[in-house]
Amino acid sequence: MAEHGVEKVRELVADEKMAMLTTVGADGSLESRPMSLQEVEFDGDLWFFAEADGGPAKSIAANPKVNVTTGSRSSWVSIAGEGSVVTDVAKKKELWNSGAEAWLPQGPEDASVVLIKVDGSSAEYWDTPGAVATAISFVKAKATGERAQVGENEKVDLP
Repeated sequence: MAEHGVEKVRELVADEKMAMLTTVGADGSLESRPMSLQEVEFDGDLWFFAEADGGPAKSIAANPKVNVTTGSRSSWVSIAGEGSVVTDVAKKKELWNSGAEAWLPQGPEDASVVLIKVDGSSAEYWDTPGAVATAISFVKAKATGERAQVGENEKVDLP
C-alpha cells in the first residue's frame, strides 16, 4: 500500500486522546470500551494502560485479535491487529502520565498496572472535508442523481 495511506492514518490518529478498543470475549462476542490512547509516535502500534485483572487484559490474553477505532467530527479510523499485555516497568514509566495516574493511582511500578500494546496490521480511514463541503456534496448529488463525494476512504496495510 502507498506510503501516503500510512501517513494519512498517522495524521488522523496523532491528535486523538480516546479510542474504542474492541476485544473478543470468552463467548466469542465482541466487547468494546473507551480507552485513553498514550501519546506516542504512531508507527502501527497503539498503547493503552489497563489493570492486569481487567476485562481488556483478560480478553487479549485469551484471544489477541483486536480492533481500535478513533473518530472526530470529520474523520474516523479503524485499526485491526493483535493485542498483547506488556508488564515491562521501564515501558510503563516511559508512557506514564497524569491521565494514567488518575485511573491507576497505584503507579507504573505496581504489578496490577499493565500496558496493552496493539500491533496494527491494517487500517481503514474516512476523512471528510468538513460539514459545509459535505453538505454541498449532498446537495450536488441530489441535483445530479450521482453519488455524493464526501472525502477520502482508503484501506491501508500497516508496517
